[in-house]
Amino acid sequence: MNFLAHLLLSGDNEGVIVGNYAGDFVKGRLTWEKTNGWNQDYLTGVKLHRFIDSFTDSHPVVRETKRVVALSQGKLAGIVLDIYFDYFLARYFNYFSGESLDMYSQRMYSVFRNNEDLMPAQMVRMMHAMIDQDWLTTYATLDGMALTFYRLSRRAAFLAPISNASTELKNSEAYYHLQFDLFFPELQAASAQFLEENRQ
Repeated sequence: MNFLAHLLLSGDNEGVIVGNYAGDFVKGRLTWEKTNGWNQDYLTGVKLHRFIDSFTDSHPVVRETKRVVALSQGKLAGIVLDIYFDYFLARYFNYFSGESLDMYSQRMYSVFRNNEDLMPAQMVRMMHAMIDQDWLTTYATLDGMALTFYRLSRRAAFLAPISNASTELKNSEAYYHLQFDLFFPELQAASAQFLEENRQ
């Protein structure tokens, strides 16, 4: 899943939110030697991030949908599908949250600013770009998706083909929406159970 989903699935604990947000930047095994002295809520968030990724990658709906995306996006299908799913989450955000997407996004940006000291140094620049360009609300429209994929395509040469991924979403939106609706409630329930079982 992409940023918006990871954030929403974190609940309201700021340490968990930041740990889940930073999860892609925390590499390797979470050994005692590595994590001794970490904020425990942050560590729970990192573990939640890995749980979400594992649950998503192994889910039959996601596997089937990724095969469809791969017809146009090849090896980048997993990245593309994560962003497609954030589009549906953002577009129908009021269904999943008591806050508007605008209010939720601004609250998350405040959480990031207030907890920057918890973030790996290599992600801080990206975090500020996300806030300055308001990535989270950008996900809610097809034009925003086109902009998101364009920005992503410029980060590295191997990502260049991703620039046209919004076309596939526009052409097959009903299909991807259905797949999202089949999958996301199960991910929500599994993530909530993970947090319940890992309360500090």
